[in-house]
Amino acid sequence: MPPASTGASTLTVAASPQPSPVAAAVATAAPAAPDRLEPGRPGYRRMSFALFAAGVATFALLYSTQALLPAVSASLGATAGQASWTVSAATGALALCVLPMSALSERFGRRQMMTASLTVAVLVGLLVPFAPSLGWLIALRAVQGAALAGLPASAMAYLAEEVRPKALVAAIGLFVAGNSIGGMSGRILTGWVAQLWGWRAALGAVGLLAVACAVVFHFMIPRARHFTPGSLNPKALAKTVGGHLADPLLRRLYAIGALFMTVFGAVYTVIGYRLVEAPFNLPQGVVGSIFLVYLVGTVSSAAAGRLVARLGRRGALYLAVSTTAAGLLLSLADQLAAVLLGLVLITAGFFAGHAVASSSVSRTATKGRAQASALYQSAYYLGSSAGGTLGAVAFHAGGWAGTVSLGLLAVLGVVSITLYGTRAARAERRRLVPVASLQN
Repeated sequence: MPPASTGASTLTVAASPQPSPVAAAVATAAPAAPDRLEPGRPGYRRMSFALFAAGVATFALLYSTQALLPAVSASLGATAGQASWTVSAATGALALCVLPMSALSERFGRRQMMTASLTVAVLVGLLVPFAPSLGWLIALRAVQGAALAGLPASAMAYLAEEVRPKALVAAIGLFVAGNSIGGMSGRILTGWVAQLWGWRAALGAVGLLAVACAVVFHFMIPRARHFTPGSLNPKALAKTVGGHLADPLLRRLYAIGALFMTVFGAVYTVIGYRLVEAPFNLPQGVVGSIFLVYLVGTVSSAAAGRLVARLGRRGALYLAVSTTAAGLLLSLADQLAAVLLGLVLITAGFFAGHAVASSSVSRTATKGRAQASALYQSAYYLGSSAGGTLGAVAFHAGGWAGTVSLGLLAVLGVVSITLYGTRAARAERRRLVPVASLQN
């Protein structure tokens, strides 16, 4: 992998459970101009609040059913595997639509794409609580996930075009913080509302939160001053994407991100089922509050930069994998304290590993960095989708031990790729790509 010493700054801003192509945005940011936004200039604070609100809405909606799965199963007579599709359909649709939405934003504008995506997702979110069956609920969630894809696909490009380069990382960091807080607060809100009034009311509460965020976004987001419309060129996009998929090192980094997210998606999709059952018998609101553990990820992803500087990227990945595996094994205990500590370790290991892998993608891609990062997002959310459903199926078949076994298999996959795959990939890449082009 590339030398570790230059990657730390990128790693420190990758603090959410969803990847953001920070390094790609920084690398492709337009040159400074007098009217670009920065702290202290008119419009910067409005833009920051608008994108923070958009981030909260996006991830509150995306994972709104995750803390409610036991209640959904009981109400609709669904197994854990069937109910998990209410999460997997949304994340899977988002994964499949990130690249097309990114291309559409090049033609129609970043601000317009973000506004349209958020509007559609919020309107669907208001319909979700009234879904008459599990099938309808899954279908509406898939539409919602597809709509939400327009926000992460456009927000980074908007920031790169409108913000002065020296202020870009801070602006992206605030958007990432909105993502993280939205994902966490949405789960906690639904847990407590569901305990009082049921899961449909909980989804309605998230929908109203998203409406408020959408209103803030609509009235506060500054108009784009530096966007230049491009033409839709599917052939050029396909060529760029094909080049990234042909790169052996990028393929392995995508696989690492997907496998890490498979573990994370499986654990957090199923943990609610385990904690509401014996021997824990926790109420729904307390189960929702378990997602406060996400705050550990902010610390571990910020620390990942220092770990890379000290251990190198491979060493940091080994530490992340070891921490995740230790958490999985510890979570097998029947003591609540041990389970919570296991979740802390799983979360810390996941965020650190994701930070290393996602930042390595932008460092590895020599051109088309936005598309390279979008492909990582797709792999990441496909891992989330697969992990949620497979984890629930494993839980139905073998209990929590089945879910842990799935997680350990994914961890073993990361170890195999890190130990053998990346070394072979670098050798293959040197054969395929001239050394001079890699240095440019």
